Amino acid sequence: MLAKTDWAHLIPHQGAMCLLDVVLAWDETTLHATSAGHARADHPLRGPDGLHAVHLAEYGAQAMALHGALLARRRGIEAARPGRLVSLRDLVLAQEYIDALEGELDVHAQCLYADHAGAQYAFRVEHRGQVIASGRAAVIHPDV
Repeated sequence: MLAKTDWAHLIPHQGAMCLLDVVLAWDETTLHATSAGHARADHPLRGPDGLHAVHLAEYGAQAMALHGALLARRRGIEAARPGRLVSLRDLVLAQEYIDALEGELDVHAQCLYADHAGAQYAFRVEHRGQVIASGRAAVIHPDV
């Protein structure tokens, strides 16, 4: 298990926009994190009607970024290459708003392919064992 203080500096999402709280487990291809901030009234993505489930794609994208950063750190690279989300596919949402859900969200990311130019991941977000969002996303690492 990794507390936020162990990894938050590795990703560009800072302050309230760092949506993940704890990494429960990770390996070469997967990451499992939790988050409890979705119910906060001051959530940075919350709109006037609440926190729309489409924002769960951002939770998945942050899990992807964190997985890549942890892999880079394991390889001795303290700063992972910046990534740009370029594709979101097969997004399935089980409900419209998520801010009324009590407890934590489980965020899972699975690397399907990665090389120096980018990566493709599948992600899913669960609440109390039920999948509430899933999809695939692609990231490129633009030349700096």
